[in-house]
Amino acid sequence: MKKESTLKTILGVWNTKTVIAMAIGAALFGVLMNFGGITIFTNTKLTTAMIIPVIVGSMFGPVPALVTCTVGNTIADLIGGWGFWFDWSIGNGVLGFIVGLLPLYGAKINDGIFKLRHAVIYVIACVIGNAFAFGVVTPILTTVFYGGELNVTFVQSLTGGIANVLVLTVIGIPILFALAKRNARNTNLTLDK
Repeated sequence: MKKESTLKTILGVWNTKTVIAMAIGAALFGVLMNFGGITIFTNTKLTTAMIIPVIVGSMFGPVPALVTCTVGNTIADLIGGWGFWFDWSIGNGVLGFIVGLLPLYGAKINDGIFKLRHAVIYVIACVIGNAFAFGVVTPILTTVFYGGELNVTFVQSLTGGIANVLVLTVIGIPILFALAKRNARNTNLTLDK
C-alpha cells in the first residue's frame, strides 16, 4: 500500500468509474432528499440521502463527494419544485467534502481499512462538518445570495444537522465497516482487532 500525497487524497480518484459514481450518486441524492426521508421541520428532513456522501467519499474521495452532494441537492431542489437554493446545495457539498476526508485520518475503505478509531474520528468529523456546513456556510450564503431570514435558516440548520449526524453515524458507520470488510477480502488484507 503506497502513501499518497495529501493533495491527491483530497482531490480523490478521477476516472470513468468516479464520474459514473458521482452521476448516479447525485441522482440518488436528489431522489432520496425528496422521497427517502421524514419531514422534521420546514423543508428539512431526516433523510437517507446522507448515505450518498458516505459511499462516494469513502470510495472516491472528498472532492467527488463535494461535487456529488452539491449537484444532488440542486437536483433535489428541481424535483421538489423549490427553485434553486444554492446556499443549501453548497452547504451539502461542504458536508460531503468533510465526510469524504476519511483517507486523511487513515481510513482506507478501498484497501479494507476502517477500524474503531476511524469510526470515532468519523463521528467527530460528522458533527464538526454539519456544524460548519449548516451553522456557518449555509447561513452566510443565505444572506449573500438571498438576503434571507436567518432565524428560519438557523432552525433548519440545527434540525437538519442533528438529523444528518444521526444518519451519517447510525447508518454510515455500519456501511463503512461493511465496505472495508468486503474490500479487505478482495485485497487479501486482514483486519487487526
